[in-house]
Amino acid sequence: MIELTAADVAAATGGRLHADAGARVTGPVVVDSRRVSPGALFVALPGEHVDGHDFAAGAVEAGAALVLAARALDGVPTVVVDDVQTALGELARDVLARLRDAGDVRVVAVTGSVGKTTTKDLLGQLLARELPADAVVVPSGSFNNEVGLPLTVLRATEATRCLVLEMGADGPGNIAYLTRIAPPDVGVVLAVGSAHVGKFGSVEAIAATKAEMVTGVRPGGTVVLNADDQRVAAMAALAGPDRRVLTFGTIPAADVRATDVEVDATGRAAFGLRLGEGDAGPVDVGVGLRLVGAHHVSNALAAAAVATALGTSPADVADALSQATPLSPHRMAVTERPDGVTVIDDAYNANPDSMRAALRTLAVMAGRSRRSVAVLGEMLELGEGSRAAHDALGRLVVRLNVKLLVVVGEGAYHIHEGAMQEGSWGEESVFVPDRDAAREVLADALAPGDVVLVKSSLGSGLWRLGDELAAGPAGPGTVGAPDGAAEVAP
Repeated sequence: MIELTAADVAAATGGRLHADAGARVTGPVVVDSRRVSPGALFVALPGEHVDGHDFAAGAVEAGAALVLAARALDGVPTVVVDDVQTALGELARDVLARLRDAGDVRVVAVTGSVGKTTTKDLLGQLLARELPADAVVVPSGSFNNEVGLPLTVLRATEATRCLVLEMGADGPGNIAYLTRIAPPDVGVVLAVGSAHVGKFGSVEAIAATKAEMVTGVRPGGTVVLNADDQRVAAMAALAGPDRRVLTFGTIPAADVRATDVEVDATGRAAFGLRLGEGDAGPVDVGVGLRLVGAHHVSNALAAAAVATALGTSPADVADALSQATPLSPHRMAVTERPDGVTVIDDAYNANPDSMRAALRTLAVMAGRSRRSVAVLGEMLELGEGSRAAHDALGRLVVRLNVKLLVVVGEGAYHIHEGAMQEGSWGEESVFVPDRDAAREVLADALAPGDVVLVKSSLGSGLWRLGDELAAGPAGPGTVGAPDGAAEVAP
């Protein structure tokens, strides 16, 4: 972060100083006292299980220069505010405004029901080829909510030239709030799906919230929309005369288009990338993705559209996409075990769209010569449609000829029920109550040559089993929580 005085922090947040008014923040902004380094600003967020205020004194002992808190703390240099989370957002908004006043900083923001994290990871790799390493800031994991996004913004410094942000939502107004903190120069809407429909009430409400990205883009900026998604394409009408609209997709009308898409036996896609109508007509370049899953073509097109809007040449876009690798854990992470088992760990998040995409990738990778195994947990926050959505997935598993289905947890039971109703035979579909039981089934069932997919919402906890399976039968077990704990909003 840029260097700030305690008075600067107080002015930005509307807070009042307590104790050492001469403190200067020269280090990072953190919400975890274990990540404090000298000169840091420690943000004392209240939580369901712990209260950051209880760790403030320890944070200062560890080197924090200042604490942002909701109450005065004895002997601790503090800026006291009414609401710590809101103040964190205001601080981020103030710092970004300072950086924009001082230099050329462009903000790229990505939202959508699926694909946000992969797209921002691709963008980070594309932009890193164009700019110095310290000039690009990209979120770690999925820091995409009211806490994670400000923390990412506050990583920016005077050297930053491009700030890539992921914006999630679990209710109306979320995207509008985040774009007020960091108004994008380029705003991307990837897709509208049923993630969090239980909170929104309808897919239409989800679409309206994602559309807040369009109106949140700064005048003179660019709105990047998925032409293959009718709800997203319709958002172009909201851009108005002050914002350019750039579309991506597979339909002929898309400005950035994929043609001749092919998926190989490893699940990786290759396609022709057609970019716009230049003076000499459209430019065609070839792309071969290293990411697993045909659904990543759409994410790659979105990243290509942003890079094009920022002035990157078609050849450089194609080369960067072809060289890009997976960065975030538990997202179609493929491990080839020494015993011949292939593990696809996609257990960071799940909704009906991403589940279908992952299952189709499993079927492609297994082909006719290997046994396919799907280990599926609950998709959370689907509301009244949850039973039908889980049932439909079970039926799809059978139609894709997945050889073994292991359904984990009561919340996912209807996947098993759907598979049985569709015609799964005998022991091909197994329901188990928890992760331990699933581990026992797989220990006996998995054999060399199998391809196994692990997929569920993060809260279902199957990512731990994904870690264990990737480590192998003699591996060390769980390696730790996925990065990006600030995410609560797909």
